[in-house]
Amino acid sequence: MSYTALIAWAVALVLFLVVEGITAQLVTIWFAAGALAGLITAYAHGPVWLQIVMFVVVSGVTLAATRPLVKRITGKKKQALNADRIIGSTAVVSETVDNLKGTGCVKVSGVPWTARSADDSVIETGKSVSVEKIEGVKVIVKEI
Repeated sequence: MSYTALIAWAVALVLFLVVEGITAQLVTIWFAAGALAGLITAYAHGPVWLQIVMFVVVSGVTLAATRPLVKRITGKKKQALNADRIIGSTAVVSETVDNLKGTGCVKVSGVPWTARSADDSVIETGKSVSVEKIEGVKVIVKEI
């Protein structure tokens, strides 16, 4: 039995588990399973090439088998907001929109929104604009 191989696989296993514990998502758990397979193979007096093959195969199989499930369970879904309904709406500029000065306000259906110009143009008060998108609490507008 090669103690060097046992130590190497044990260190790899611990390293993968530590990285997994530090990260917020599943990142290295599959490789930890592969390192465990390599460790078991080394303990059973398997040759180094077999230890490496076991690591690759077990890591690959566990990754292929569980990654889609894990992505579906932990994946973030985009949640539509009621505010999204104003995209494409027409608004009226109530304060001059000037990206360089950081000013601008529009009223969409009577509701005031901080606004920025989509093309960095200055849009004067009273002009009609189209709401292109929402970034945070600001609407990005384009003059009609």
